[in-house]
Amino acid sequence: MNLRPQRLAGAIAVACALLLAGCASKERAQNTVFDFGAPVPAAQASANAALPPALVVMDATGPSALDTERMFYRLNYADALQARTYASARWSATPLDLVTARMKARLAQAGMKVLSATDAANGVPILRIEIDDFVHAFASASQSSGQVMLRASVFNDHRLVDQRSFTRSAPAPGNDAAGGARALADGTDLVAADIVAWLASLQGRMTPTTPASPSQPLLRR
Repeated sequence: MNLRPQRLAGAIAVACALLLAGCASKERAQNTVFDFGAPVPAAQASANAALPPALVVMDATGPSALDTERMFYRLNYADALQARTYASARWSATPLDLVTARMKARLAQAGMKVLSATDAANGVPILRIEIDDFVHAFASASQSSGQVMLRASVFNDHRLVDQRSFTRSAPAPGNDAAGGARALADGTDLVAADIVAWLASLQGRMTPTTPASPSQPLLRR
């Protein structure tokens, strides 16, 4: 039996596998990773005194597509219903994690003590964030922005205090993945500032209502 053809076929298969592995490795090496960058300290707002002293910030939730590191963009001028992904760019973490981390940072900079879910205590308000959209949106081939849409809810002692939807759009400095990352980071900062102002407007409403104790009858001697 002549084994040379079989050996040749095996060698070719191994060579092809190595070639494909090399191409995949090269593609991974060219994959650019983006995050929001370090949060630059914002100017202290005059309304900070009205903010709650402490706040539990739950991890943001949203569509399953935002629970991956993929970067999405949308050509609204061509097909607003189709979400596309950048082939050679990704986030360093999921958008849900990035937004959660940036919100915590901005709330802490505003003067609040930011707690995690495991640190929840009676009487400390809870902030829940649900992200509806987080995308690099193109109005035209030469104009784009980072669009952030989310819904925020404040609870205290299992009672809904208030809920509000927030939408912000920040212009992208470039019509590529880098420009989209910058715009989405800026858009998230704008929403965070809106949430800080909203929380300040809830002063007095986040105090849990304690039912009055029934009066005790006077003892007669």
